Amino acid sequence: MIRPVPHVDAMAAYALADLGGAGVISLAQNESAFAASPNAIAAGQAAMTDLPLYPDPEWPDLRAAIANVHGLDPARILCGAGSMELIGCLIRAYAGLGDQVLGTDFVYAFVSTAAAQVQADYVKARELDLTVSVDGILATVMPETRIVFICNPGNPTGTLIPNSEVLRLRDGLPKDILLVVDQAYAEFSDDAHDPTEIFALTNRGDTVVMRTFSKAYGMAGARVGWGYFPTEISGVMRKLLNPNNISIASQTAAAAAMRDQAHMQNVVKRTAEIRDKFTEDCRAMGLNVPESNTNFVLLRFASDEEAQRADAALRAENLMMRGMGGYGLNDCLRATICEVSVMDRCLKVLKGVLL
Repeated sequence: MIRPVPHVDAMAAYALADLGGAGVISLAQNESAFAASPNAIAAGQAAMTDLPLYPDPEWPDLRAAIANVHGLDPARILCGAGSMELIGCLIRAYAGLGDQVLGTDFVYAFVSTAAAQVQADYVKARELDLTVSVDGILATVMPETRIVFICNPGNPTGTLIPNSEVLRLRDGLPKDILLVVDQAYAEFSDDAHDPTEIFALTNRGDTVVMRTFSKAYGMAGARVGWGYFPTEISGVMRKLLNPNNISIASQTAAAAAMRDQAHMQNVVKRTAEIRDKFTEDCRAMGLNVPESNTNFVLLRFASDEEAQRADAALRAENLMMRGMGGYGLNDCLRATICEVSVMDRCLKVLKGVLL
């Protein structure tokens, strides 16, 4: 029998959400409730005529669109097949056997998988009230720490720390520790928290900021993520990134989506309205729901058993939220915000369980 190397043999495959099969409405993947920009769809369709060609490894039009919207240097933007590719390459480049990758209680679970792939130790700093704690992170840093990873806004919590706390974290970390700020849901909070402050941290040479087209832009199926990198780190990343990682159609569609900020902002507004009404109704039933700055909400039940009953009742109606047992939150379900009719169906089921 041909066997893999021992540390890979010992790993479990990264687990995605259970989608429930045909006929089930999934509220488990944090996909957008609304379609991508019509401009993006049209551009992607038109680009299909270029399928005989390899995609441009420099992503020139996509980088230009991102840079123009966010006021960034296009040369320091790297694009990946979703932010997962960028996360994996960062950890492969800057951590290895005997090193420590430091996340938080509820940071994106793929970080742990990526650390295991390089035999780095993955450690979690405690969060406070389901929210990233800068003091908790700083107290957990060890001499072996090479990378600190935070999600802001957080997933699966939806909570947010202000820019000032991110800046305090960077200032409190040793300069030889790489800080990675995953902002997959940042478009839902950009109006209240100036993104330029966080992008500017990359000028120090020790911080990376990552975003995605999967959430607010409604393009999860296109697999396009991007990050803003210090120049030196960008050069290292190029050694590990697949040079043809994003298809021509996905690059073209994502560039058009980025240029259609009005559509994205309308999606964010409509999603937030549905989210906030759903949150209000859930709280009225006695559920603990942290304030969300994303396109999902975390529902905390009175007990693990109550969460399991709610999950079973939802599944019986072909509605699937995501259980949070993998994060140690057995009393929670995470609900992606969908169109109003779906959220109303969920409320009806939850009322039957709780009231």
